[in-house]
Amino acid sequence: MAILVDKDTRVICQGITGDFGKVHTRGCFHYGTKMVGGVTPGKGGTKDDNGLPIFDTVADAVKATGATATMIFVPPPFAGDAILEAAAAGLKVICAITEGVPVQDMIKARAVLDEMNAGRSGLERKVFLIGPNCPGVITPGPKTGNGASGSDAYTNAGCKIGIMPGYIHTHVSEARCTRKKSVGIVSRSGTLTYEAVWQTSNLGLAQSTCVGIGGDPVRGLGHIDCLELFNADPATDAIMMIGEIGGAEEILAAEYIRKHVKKPVAAFIAGRTAPPGRRMGHAGAIIGGADDTADAKIKALEAAGVTVAQTPADMGRAMLKAMGMG
Repeated sequence: MAILVDKDTRVICQGITGDFGKVHTRGCFHYGTKMVGGVTPGKGGTKDDNGLPIFDTVADAVKATGATATMIFVPPPFAGDAILEAAAAGLKVICAITEGVPVQDMIKARAVLDEMNAGRSGLERKVFLIGPNCPGVITPGPKTGNGASGSDAYTNAGCKIGIMPGYIHTHVSEARCTRKKSVGIVSRSGTLTYEAVWQTSNLGLAQSTCVGIGGDPVRGLGHIDCLELFNADPATDAIMMIGEIGGAEEILAAEYIRKHVKKPVAAFIAGRTAPPGRRMGHAGAIIGGADDTADAKIKALEAAGVTVAQTPADMGRAMLKAMGMG
């Protein structure tokens, strides 16, 4: 099963005719994702380069295609409204890839989504927001065909919503998954997500689902949300959590792991050498207090029984160690 998305998820793209929306819709389509259309106001009734129908509104797209998920490549000033439009149209999974969304817009969007999800947790939620400023979510499918190395055009049973390179991901049925175990990955960093995927794939592991939650201070799903889903997912054998400096989310996640998670967990915390008070890359990656530092987060995770990688190069091996395989 994995979490959030699977081979049956029907996906649209908001901003499908923009440069980024066009390119990544094609990548998801070729990976095997059930891309069923897109939205660009004023271009309804036309089709994109893949022959996908374009609609003026998300509501029109959902009604015509039965879509259940969206990826958003709308420019930052309009991305908050795009999230709210998707939620109002009844889409369950919203992947906001856009970077630079104004914080005030995200505060408003989160307030609406939190109200929609009030009293609900886990899979009972009405809507799941991933991002913004994130790579998206992918549930790998078994590869078919003979796509060239680096190509996404050889999978027909997975779901990729976002900008991640599909070919590095592994399904548990593939021959290169020699250990026959699947890891769920949740990360604040896009590129470190890909690195964790590459390392685990090369070490004979598969990935159940990979979720890039993004590095903004106000966003959708967090570490604990994904830990809860992975812990309940029968297709996930272990969990890799990638965090960074800024905020106390990883400290809270460590406590959640200690109390609730029954599966092996490995982690990496980026920003160990970052100076206090200086933002490092992501808008949310800034040390503002004692719990914001990498050392504090590593200490909390280790106290919760998590195997922590000391460098990015050690993430795969740390996962094997946590699973009792290395």
